[in-house]
Amino acid sequence: MYAVIMAGGGGTRLWPLSRAARPKPFLPLLGETTLLQATVARLAPLIGPEDVHIVTDGRYLPLVREQLPAVPAANLLAEPMGRNTAAAVAYAAAAIDRPDDEVMVVLPADHRIADEAGFRAALAAAAERAANGDLVTLGITPSGPETGYGYVLATGDAVAVRGMPAWRVERFVEKPTVERARELLAGGRASWNAGIFVWRRDALIAGLRRHAPEILEPLLAAPSPEALAALYPGLRATSIDYALLEPASLEGRVAVVPVEVGWSDLGSWAALLEAGVAEGDGTVVSRAEDGAEVLTVGGRDLLVHAAGGRLVAVVGLEGAIVVDTPDALLVVGREAAQDVKRIVDALAARGDRDRL
Repeated sequence: MYAVIMAGGGGTRLWPLSRAARPKPFLPLLGETTLLQATVARLAPLIGPEDVHIVTDGRYLPLVREQLPAVPAANLLAEPMGRNTAAAVAYAAAAIDRPDDEVMVVLPADHRIADEAGFRAALAAAAERAANGDLVTLGITPSGPETGYGYVLATGDAVAVRGMPAWRVERFVEKPTVERARELLAGGRASWNAGIFVWRRDALIAGLRRHAPEILEPLLAAPSPEALAALYPGLRATSIDYALLEPASLEGRVAVVPVEVGWSDLGSWAALLEAGVAEGDGTVVSRAEDGAEVLTVGGRDLLVHAAGGRLVAVVGLEGAIVVDTPDALLVVGREAAQDVKRIVDALAARGDRDRL
């Protein structure tokens, strides 16, 4: 078994800390290690660094080498540009020379997993299910009608694999309304789609040949880095979910292993606040770095992240997020945390690339 970790850019909802030059996977948001380093570490001993492959935008290769010295340089794949996860996964399938029947784990570089042993057990169970040719996804047991995630709907009878249930997937539902999300949860067979997949290399390639040949075939034929750079901008920019998983599920080729492992995609400052509160015993989460200092008085449901080299004092705020950096200060209500991306869009629209 080997792992393909997608370490791209993005993370715009975590501006102003996550920037184009050093995006979310390369930041130590939950401790002393970066999210990318934590992703690699939690795979061991199931998958060691020698069997970890990283797909990243070529701009971030120096960051990957710096943060993952134990991962062989030959295991680093540089995309000429980001074209979403379908291109990244197809590139990995084409470029990584492993046996066709070996199981590949595909996962993002920037998620939080609290129960790491449980996560490895789920991967091992998914790998056993994938050995018969199924495309397997890990489903996260929902804690409520979240509208920001996709959902995986199971059907039929579960099959026990290593003591864990594995279900056939009926279909995927992308980011429903809150009313629809409640309906899905009431059915009892819905999981959140975590974007973590397990499959044999040959099953992946066969599925892409059926459903996304215009993405796979050029990558299989690319003879050189120059050819890759020339063809990559023309690849369809879409997710592996849309390109492969959704149509394959209609053919009965996709399975889901539901898990409860303390997962979060850390997709916003509000998600980081929730993660910090879960790990502590209070409602104020603070972090100071680069010589900064945080002082809070009378706040609750509050996250303060200081990285601007100065004192950040917050008095009496509730349900808020404060993020201070040397060139930008963000203050946002917790309920509006998803809208931080609009600030990034506004900066881009006015050409302020130094702050992106």
